[in-house]
Amino acid sequence: MASDRIFGLVALCVALAFIASALQIQTSFLSDPVGSKTFPILIGAVAAIASLVLILRPDPDPFWPMSRTFGALAVAVAAMAAYAFMLKPLGFLIPTFIVTSILSYQIRPKAGPALVTGVSVAAGLFVLFKFILGLSLVGLPKAIFG
Repeated sequence: MASDRIFGLVALCVALAFIASALQIQTSFLSDPVGSKTFPILIGAVAAIASLVLILRPDPDPFWPMSRTFGALAVAVAAMAAYAFMLKPLGFLIPTFIVTSILSYQIRPKAGPALVTGVSVAAGLFVLFKFILGLSLVGLPKAIFG
């Protein structure tokens, strides 16, 4: 119960800070009648209401996963953080292949299917983003092409 209330209190503080920052948005005279502040304020209000529910009606005893699960989560977070840093120097295909292979291996620890998933996801997303959506992605490192 205490963990839900602590999380609810932290979420409430974040929601109130979000609303306060939304109130600082400057609107121009050419804005729509609702204004550009309304949507962020509504999002903050919904988050505040949800956090109040956590504070006032917490779950009885949450189940905390084993430490192995936290290790897997740490690997996933580290892989995603490394992905953000690898995108620019290595292009889109190589980092996407590496990270999706790691995440796939965590779901089902078999190297072959994880590598196939990595290649498939990297190629599929590249085709989707580059050719269908028209984004300007660099597929491979520029050093390869001179």
